[in-house]
Amino acid sequence: MLPVIYSDEFLNHKTGNYHPENPERLIAIVTALKEATFAEKIAWREPTPVADKPSLMSLLLQAHSPAYVRKLGEIAASGGGYLDGDTPVSANSYDVALLAVSAWLDGVDVVLTTENPAFVLARPPGHHAESDAGMGFCLFSNAAIAAFYALEQPDVERVAILDWDVHHGNGTQAIVEDQPQIAYCSLHQYPCYPGTGKASERGYHNNVLNVPLPPGSDITAYRPLLESKIFPFLQNFQPDLLIVSAGYDANAADPLASMNLLPEDYGLFTDYCLGITRKILFGLEGGYDFSSLSQSVLATIERCL
Repeated sequence: MLPVIYSDEFLNHKTGNYHPENPERLIAIVTALKEATFAEKIAWREPTPVADKPSLMSLLLQAHSPAYVRKLGEIAASGGGYLDGDTPVSANSYDVALLAVSAWLDGVDVVLTTENPAFVLARPPGHHAESDAGMGFCLFSNAAIAAFYALEQPDVERVAILDWDVHHGNGTQAIVEDQPQIAYCSLHQYPCYPGTGKASERGYHNNVLNVPLPPGSDITAYRPLLESKIFPFLQNFQPDLLIVSAGYDANAADPLASMNLLPEDYGLFTDYCLGITRKILFGLEGGYDFSSLSQSVLATIERCL
């Protein structure tokens, strides 16, 4: 059984008509998982209510400034608004974003307890959110917060984050690059939003690896980089937990980038991860074509069963 942490509450982060990061993304994935040939092997779990996670706010403040957290809450309480032109906040967004963080923390607990993978199917996404600003559809830095939480658990000394979203996770990198116990690795389209993620960026402790790829890259470009750079970097770090910022917008069908992966390629990515450890927390980031997004999530989960 593979745990999938999900709540219908994640549909209540409203982004408006025609916004690519919308509730229908999750509806499409949930529908596909419930219709999958392996549906009976999925253990659906509701995230822990925020009120029952007293440490959540202190963890949140390890990644974000109090002023930013307060600002986000105030925008939601006033009925909503925008953090930037791409990042809407609705009346429920603050509460939903907190629940998403709780889901990622639950995912850490499940993976460390079972020593097997889990998938967090939550929104809003997080890897663009910086310490004092949300951007790029992202409100809180879910993966970074989960890494901080994991390091508080017994027998966890090192956490690696692999970000395979087509966009560089500028927020995650900025938050963890000064942490010697956290490694961050991203493979992403370059040039592309948000314009960060150069190969020369190595972190404060040689704990960052960025692998930019040109537009139009397909699995024949990704595979040698996975084998020669990314997975040796992760294996050498010897993580006690691997967190995957699982964005699926490098698919050829995705409207927001220009890469040429296919859904089955994410099964290959997953195989590489499983070669490092089975203690993997996958958490949803991008992916905006419903069909390729759903099939890619299925490919990831099926390899873990």
